[in-house]
Amino acid sequence: MDIDVVVGLQTLLEKVIELHDKYLAYVNNCFMNNTLFHKALKEAFEVFCNKGVAGSSSAELLATFCDNILKKGGSEKSSDEAIEETLERLSSCLLILVIRTFLPNSIVLTVCCRTACRKKLARRLLFDKSANDDHERSILTKLKQQCGGQFTSKMEGMVTDLTLARENQTYFEDYLSNNPNAGPGIDLAVTVLTTGFWPSYKSFDLNLPAEMVKCVEFSGSFTKQKPNTENLRGYTHWGPELFSVSCSQASALLLFNASDRLSYSEILTQLNLTDDDVVRLLHSLSCAKYKILNKEPNTKTISPTDYFEFNSKFTDKMRRIKIPLPPVDEKKKVIEDVDKDRRYAIDASIVRIMKSRKVLGHQQLVMECVEQLGRMFKPDFKAIKKRIEDLITRDYLERDKENANVFRYLA
Repeated sequence: MDIDVVVGLQTLLEKVIELHDKYLAYVNNCFMNNTLFHKALKEAFEVFCNKGVAGSSSAELLATFCDNILKKGGSEKSSDEAIEETLERLSSCLLILVIRTFLPNSIVLTVCCRTACRKKLARRLLFDKSANDDHERSILTKLKQQCGGQFTSKMEGMVTDLTLARENQTYFEDYLSNNPNAGPGIDLAVTVLTTGFWPSYKSFDLNLPAEMVKCVEFSGSFTKQKPNTENLRGYTHWGPELFSVSCSQASALLLFNASDRLSYSEILTQLNLTDDDVVRLLHSLSCAKYKILNKEPNTKTISPTDYFEFNSKFTDKMRRIKIPLPPVDEKKKVIEDVDKDRRYAIDASIVRIMKSRKVLGHQQLVMECVEQLGRMFKPDFKAIKKRIEDLITRDYLERDKENANVFRYLA
């Protein structure tokens, strides 16, 4: 991140705090700490903080600012004491101000910031971008004190996962050194993670080339020897970069070991990806800065009628070239994750209420559900009604035969 942007973010967040402190003093001193004025201040800042800045929400700005402090190169000129002081201010002031106080009912709420923070943390941990493990644990401790264990539980699990993964990688390397003929034939690093802790991404069944299949089978058989690792699933989305390309890009390039020329449809079929994923993939390899593949016709867009060949004449002065995939809409994905989390929360609340009451009217069920979930977010009545209908189809509830507005719990 550009240093001017970092300074701008810090200035923006500090100015928000100063502005709040200024008007909070007015409420306390001029208006005798009156609850109505406290409510007015809260509502005013809720509107203010919900307004985006340069297309980003307050939660995204906060997560970006925190990520820059903690990743390698983001705070090289700062001492440990200065970083610790910044993290202290970040947790004690900004999280209370921007998240807990002013965004309780907005789409950009605590869970949204938590999702953004988890994704930033995942990239730092998996791509070895974290500058200091102690600072990572420090900010999680501070966040836990300010926002509760629910906010940090999954992120703490991620840090623990990576610590265990490093130990497992050491055992794996020792095994390879003692059994040189049993290895997969290429350098391999295996990271076993707990699914529930890490951010979820769109899953696709990428058809890996034979070279990678051998690695997956070998690492899977080795890892399953350890306890509690029976259910393993490979994710190529977070796969480490090989020669600065992702697993899906490497899979596409390896197809050209067997064929000199491939059509779009042949690549689509062999990789077993969606059209959107293949378009992004092929665009990065044939239309971006580094043209690893030659495309016919030579245009800047990908079409189902295109053909591709490996660019054998490709050269570059850089020893290590990173070929990024075109970005996906992360903001849309965060909102989808928030909506999914809300659906699960509403379902759980309805089931808890009905399990204890057994029989309950529609209006009373809705109101009790709103009351239960009010501390996390303000659920929409239509959303609750939709979740009730879904639970009926899944045989958790049923309508009373004599009164359609009365529900019965099905054990």
